[in-house]
Amino acid sequence: MNLYKYVSNAINEKLGAKVNLEVPKNRDFGDFSTNAAMVMAKAAGKNPRELAAEITPKLAELPFVSETSVAGPGFINIKLKDEFIWTSATEPQNPKSDNPQTIDLDYGAYNVAKTLHIGHLRTSIVGDTFNRIARALGHTTYSWNHIGDWGKPMALIIAWIEKLHPELPYFQENFDPTKPVDFDLDPVELNTYYPAASALAKQDPEFQAHAQQIKALFQNGHPGYFALFEKFLAISMDMMYATVQRLNILPFDYNLGERNAAKYLDEIEKILTAKNLIEESDGAQIIVVKRETDNKPMPPYMWLDSRGADTYDSTDLAAIYCRKQTDNPNKIVYFTDQRQGLHFEQLFRVAEMSGIYSYENLEHIGYGTINGRDGKPFKTRDGNAATLDDVLDIANEAVAARVAESGKKLSADTISIIALAAVKFNDLMHDVRSDYIFDPASVTSFEGRTGPYILYTAVRLNSVLKRATFSANADYQPMTSDERNLLIEVLDFERTLHAAFDNRATDMIANYTYDLCQLINTFYHNCPILREDVPDSVRAGRLHIAQIAYDTLAKAIDLMGLEIPSEM
Repeated sequence: MNLYKYVSNAINEKLGAKVNLEVPKNRDFGDFSTNAAMVMAKAAGKNPRELAAEITPKLAELPFVSETSVAGPGFINIKLKDEFIWTSATEPQNPKSDNPQTIDLDYGAYNVAKTLHIGHLRTSIVGDTFNRIARALGHTTYSWNHIGDWGKPMALIIAWIEKLHPELPYFQENFDPTKPVDFDLDPVELNTYYPAASALAKQDPEFQAHAQQIKALFQNGHPGYFALFEKFLAISMDMMYATVQRLNILPFDYNLGERNAAKYLDEIEKILTAKNLIEESDGAQIIVVKRETDNKPMPPYMWLDSRGADTYDSTDLAAIYCRKQTDNPNKIVYFTDQRQGLHFEQLFRVAEMSGIYSYENLEHIGYGTINGRDGKPFKTRDGNAATLDDVLDIANEAVAARVAESGKKLSADTISIIALAAVKFNDLMHDVRSDYIFDPASVTSFEGRTGPYILYTAVRLNSVLKRATFSANADYQPMTSDERNLLIEVLDFERTLHAAFDNRATDMIANYTYDLCQLINTFYHNCPILREDVPDSVRAGRLHIAQIAYDTLAKAIDLMGLEIPSEM
């Protein structure tokens, strides 16, 4: 049950007023507190402490309240009955939203023929976790991997392949798409094509101009260029899928990007033209989005560039139009680098100005950067920009080294599960909008606020449950403070889940999980379960608590896209 919501509703009904309920960090004074007396004092014409003294007896009448007290200028502390906590924790969890929505989630945004790099880590992890949270609450979600598969990068790759293999039929005027071409592309080599072509284009104006020509012909359906594109697209998508599987994120509902969005450009241009939104500027077509109330620069939105080519701006607007036609979502939420904030502000304004989609239902969650211990963007030991696979490999090596030092023997699969938890939890525990430090040595520790610590807690608790010789079901019995605190934390899961969704704050789930693990471990150390001197009734009660705690912990771990290994 959502304990917070249940208690809050009961207090509001009892007092006939809507008051705030808070969860104190120190539960020694109470399980909840409220400033009801301070809020109601002025209207009642009374001193807050005086009014609090009148309110507390009313709250004590509630069947789940054990005791009440007044603190400070008029805060009211509320302690719940142990039996109520026990019974509530036993009830099935049902965190479904009262207002289920259809939500399109845009994350991943991988690029064709480019290795997934560290910049794709946060969009993938945070986007996937938010997706899982939304689904757990009963929302219908559609995840979109808006792949870069249309603009200048594709042209540069085609131009580079032509430079290396000019004899291929793809580049001939009489290319026949029905005839197979004897040409194999090595995936590793393919990843080098874009960086090499991009570097050459900066130095060679002729190569740059040729790539621009290829771009126009490719986007207009050149059969040879398109057939070559289809070949390296398939190879690139396979590489993307392999890395996505390593991340253990949910499969995307749509792997459609700029090329798919471009299909809608003609329809959108008619909409924009009908509303007189497009203006000419130095050969380009723009849309002015600046408002009189803006107090900072707001550049125009680029519909077509000076060469008449589609832009990143135009295909992003087309993607919104496509999603409106495809899913008709209540909201569209983007998870990208926060440095794209200006682009999305422009995009959202144009979407509303055009009538394609309402501004208020478009959201951009901008994430911070991942830095090394030196405070600079994280790189590999050889000084190169880290790929996503590099990050996972580095974590794997660090976990393997720790396991070897401890004298344990774990399978390669288990080490990979632990390493992934280290990377993902370290990302999720930080506010998505903030930068953070990635230090392989600290994030792979089995102690402290880390993914391995979370998994170790789950493995240890599960081991107790597996070794138990009788059912983990029991009737209520008096609880110690450690047992009670653990169940209270379990009952805070649903509130945390809703708050994480409402605030778009995946760190709330990660940090809740850590707090839960701390209470589980305190319970584990102070409340023996399987020891021979523990009475059967006490053992049954503690097994019951352990099972409830494990079930909640497993749900939280799954929400973060982590797996619980069989041993650690």
